[in-house]
Amino acid sequence: MSVKQGSLDLLEHPASQNLLRSTIPARLAYVWTDGTPRVVPIWFHWTGRDFVLGTPPKAPKIKALMQNPKVALTIDDDQFPHKVLLVRGTAHLQTVKGVVPEYAMAAERYFGAEQGKAWVAQLSAKAPEMVRIAIKPEWVGVLDFQTRFPSALPL
Repeated sequence: MSVKQGSLDLLEHPASQNLLRSTIPARLAYVWTDGTPRVVPIWFHWTGRDFVLGTPPKAPKIKALMQNPKVALTIDDDQFPHKVLLVRGTAHLQTVKGVVPEYAMAAERYFGAEQGKAWVAQLSAKAPEMVRIAIKPEWVGVLDFQTRFPSALPL
């Protein structure tokens, strides 16, 4: 029997696992302080339990996330047949000294070890602190356009 959309077990789906290890930025959706939606591309690190993002303390999204921490996150490729990981959860914010450790790990995944370390060193010199955004999945969906199609398709 197929795992239903919404189940956290979908994080173990092969398409999810590939996307979680990819260098594709996530898209973070949140509600702005005026009630309108926003979506931003952002690096992520998957801990096996939480999606962790790092951002400067003055990033506009921090004010909005403090007001309404409910978010959606998507990671999707651009190869046909498309693979999409959809996540809903609540953002938990924590200001940390220096660079968020998971952000440093993401930098190495996205850039490679040498360039990732150089990026983090450069950022450390300019940013005495960052905000760690941890999102624990509360709902997960997967579309792989081979075995898991959008519910609107009559297949």
